Amino acid sequence: MFEHVEPFAGDPILSLNEDFQKDPRPGKINLSIGIYFDDAGKIPVLDSVRRAEQQVVARNAPKPYLPIEGAANFREQVQALLFGAGHEALAGKRVATIQSVGSSGGLKVGADFIARWLPGSEVWVSDPSWENHRSMFEGAGLAVHSYPYYDAATGALSFDAMCATLHTLRARSVVLIHACCHNPTGVDLTRAQWDTLIPLLAERDLLPYLDLAYQGFGDGIAEDAYAVRALAAARGKDGRPMSFVVANSFSKSMSLYGERCGALSVVCADAKEAVNVLGQLKFTVRRNYSSPPIHGGQLVAAVLGEPALRAAWEEELAAMRERIKAMRKVLHATLKAKMPARDFGYFLSQRGMFSYTGLNPQQVDRLREEFAVYLVRSGRLCIAGLNTGNVEATGLAMAAVLDG
Repeated sequence: MFEHVEPFAGDPILSLNEDFQKDPRPGKINLSIGIYFDDAGKIPVLDSVRRAEQQVVARNAPKPYLPIEGAANFREQVQALLFGAGHEALAGKRVATIQSVGSSGGLKVGADFIARWLPGSEVWVSDPSWENHRSMFEGAGLAVHSYPYYDAATGALSFDAMCATLHTLRARSVVLIHACCHNPTGVDLTRAQWDTLIPLLAERDLLPYLDLAYQGFGDGIAEDAYAVRALAAARGKDGRPMSFVVANSFSKSMSLYGERCGALSVVCADAKEAVNVLGQLKFTVRRNYSSPPIHGGQLVAAVLGEPALRAAWEEELAAMRERIKAMRKVLHATLKAKMPARDFGYFLSQRGMFSYTGLNPQQVDRLREEFAVYLVRSGRLCIAGLNTGNVEATGLAMAAVLDG
């Protein structure tokens, strides 16, 4: 029956992480997987989340199936976090939000929804993008293409080329954009660039699909939601509010990776559309995983909904953000000291957990084989894996392979 089934090559990042675990060398450094580690090299348990969990467990509540769309308190808190409390889109009930199984689950539900209700639409992702973006949309039966994004020569954004390509797309094409802290490059649009891009998206009648997995890791919680809020305030070429999609996650910002806490929100032109969209999102979920899990979502709802816990979480998230920035500075200084003629300024201008190092696959292989420093072969480095105990060694190893 299954003799024809081909072997799975494995996810390149997860497979690399497995190789790291098997490596017996004591000084090995894992900068491949997208997880935030503290300065001791551990995945932190945030105090705000720990206190929220104590409250949730103390309720001793039953564990029924959640509604298909997820818990109401979770969804309300997600909307307020994304759009800001009292935003016009929320007051007008134009936002259809579901609780999803991580943002990956939200992305896939959104992909299935688009395949069903915007047949013929094609998806455009940045070059490069997170590897799984293409797989998920292709898995929904959608054709996926790429638009220019990263300029390898400068380590910056190819904004003019990006806009030129998007200007040629057919109406109702889906444009997937990282709202902040681009994975894998760390290169983001500025506010001014968003203000230029949004009218182009409206004029061409394109559907923005935002991936917001790192809210709070760039400049701040509200600052990193600029694209979401700017799109929610924009109008399409017909004069009605723009429609767009946003998937967001709490894996990184609350260190809740295994709890799979995410959401998908579809912003519609009016409340009637939002009701219908929510219904079809629920139908998509029902024929997939039926309903989301309870526990993680209630931790998120408690942290976001209780003022004391919210304040504590914001402080912890700010500390994580500042630690990442500090590691960027040390890495930059180490490389600059070893190779003063080379410009490493992109490590300081890129934002969030990731950076493109400029290393080619052969140099990445040498880093791993000779120095036990693990990066993805594209040259992506997870800055959040650096700490005061390994950052200088990483910089020296990188300088050695760059020097040839």
